[in-house]
Amino acid sequence: MKAEKKIPMRQCIGCREMKSKKEMIRVLRTEAGGIGLDDTGRKNGRGAYLCRNPECFRLAKKNHGLERSLKMPIPDEIYDSLEKEMMEIGPT
Repeated sequence: MKAEKKIPMRQCIGCREMKSKKEMIRVLRTEAGGIGLDDTGRKNGRGAYLCRNPECFRLAKKNHGLERSLKMPIPDEIYDSLEKEMMEIGPT
Protein backbone atom coordinates (compact mmCIF):
# COMPACT_ATOMS: atom_id res chain seq x y z
CA MET A 1 0.00 0.00 0.00
CA LYS A 2 1.43 3.36 -1.06
CA ALA A 3 1.26 6.28 1.35
CA GLU A 4 -0.75 9.29 0.20
CA LYS A 5 1.33 12.27 -0.81
CA LYS A 6 1.01 15.17 1.62
CA ILE A 7 -0.22 18.43 0.06
CA PRO A 8 1.62 21.49 1.43
CA MET A 9 -0.86 23.98 2.87
CA ARG A 10 -0.34 27.71 3.43
CA GLN A 11 -2.42 30.45 5.03
CA CYS A 12 -3.47 33.48 3.01
CA ILE A 13 -2.44 36.69 4.79
CA GLY A 14 -5.57 38.40 3.42
CA CYS A 15 -8.51 36.09 4.16
CA ARG A 16 -6.57 33.83 6.61
CA GLU A 17 -7.85 30.66 4.87
CA MET A 18 -5.67 27.57 4.53
CA LYS A 19 -5.22 26.48 0.91
CA SER A 20 -2.80 24.33 -1.02
CA LYS A 21 0.49 25.99 -1.86
CA LYS A 22 -0.20 25.63 -5.60
CA GLU A 23 -3.37 27.75 -5.35
CA MET A 24 -1.50 30.67 -3.78
CA ILE A 25 0.85 33.42 -4.92
CA ARG A 26 4.05 33.84 -2.91
CA VAL A 27 5.21 37.37 -2.14
CA LEU A 28 8.95 37.35 -1.50
CA ARG A 29 11.33 39.59 0.43
CA THR A 30 14.85 39.10 -0.89
CA GLU A 31 17.99 39.39 1.22
CA ALA A 32 18.71 42.69 -0.55
CA GLY A 33 15.40 44.04 0.80
CA GLY A 34 13.48 43.93 -2.48
CA ILE A 35 9.90 42.69 -2.71
CA GLY A 36 8.37 40.80 -5.61
CA LEU A 37 6.25 37.84 -6.61
CA ASP A 38 7.77 34.37 -6.66
CA ASP A 39 5.89 32.44 -9.32
CA THR A 40 8.00 29.29 -8.82
CA GLY A 41 7.63 29.18 -5.02
CA ARG A 42 11.27 28.14 -4.71
CA LYS A 43 13.28 31.36 -4.58
CA ASN A 44 15.34 32.19 -1.49
CA GLY A 45 13.98 34.76 0.91
CA ARG A 46 11.17 35.33 3.37
CA GLY A 47 7.78 34.59 1.82
CA ALA A 48 4.14 35.31 2.50
CA TYR A 49 1.20 33.74 0.68
CA LEU A 50 -1.87 35.34 -0.86
CA CYS A 51 -4.89 33.87 -2.62
CA ARG A 52 -5.17 34.82 -6.27
CA ASN A 53 -8.24 36.86 -5.33
CA PRO A 54 -7.69 40.66 -5.61
CA GLU A 55 -9.89 41.14 -2.53
CA CYS A 56 -7.36 39.17 -0.44
CA PHE A 57 -4.61 41.50 -1.64
CA ARG A 58 -6.67 44.53 -0.58
CA LEU A 59 -7.34 42.94 2.83
CA ALA A 60 -3.63 42.21 3.33
CA LYS A 61 -2.82 45.82 2.47
CA LYS A 62 -5.52 47.19 4.78
CA ASN A 63 -4.58 45.07 7.81
CA HIS A 64 -0.80 45.32 7.17
CA GLY A 65 -0.58 41.51 6.95
CA LEU A 66 2.13 41.67 4.30
CA GLU A 67 4.25 44.03 6.40
CA ARG A 68 3.91 41.74 9.43
CA SER A 69 4.72 38.60 7.48
CA LEU A 70 7.73 40.07 5.69
CA LYS A 71 8.83 41.96 8.83
CA MET A 72 9.39 45.28 7.06
CA PRO A 73 7.45 48.44 6.14
CA ILE A 74 6.11 48.43 2.58
CA PRO A 75 5.66 51.71 0.68
CA ASP A 76 2.51 52.31 -1.41
CA GLU A 77 4.43 52.17 -4.71
CA ILE A 78 5.50 48.58 -3.90
CA TYR A 79 1.87 47.65 -3.16
CA ASP A 80 0.87 49.20 -6.51
CA SER A 81 3.49 47.25 -8.46
CA LEU A 82 2.58 44.01 -6.65
CA GLU A 83 -1.10 44.52 -7.44
CA LYS A 84 -0.25 45.11 -11.10
CA GLU A 85 1.89 41.94 -11.19
CA MET A 86 -0.92 39.93 -9.57
CA MET A 87 -3.41 41.16 -12.18
CA GLU A 88 -1.04 40.00 -14.94
CA ILE A 89 -0.75 36.52 -13.40
CA GLY A 90 -4.50 36.28 -12.89
CA PRO A 91 -6.50 33.54 -11.19
CA THR A 92 -5.81 29.87 -11.93
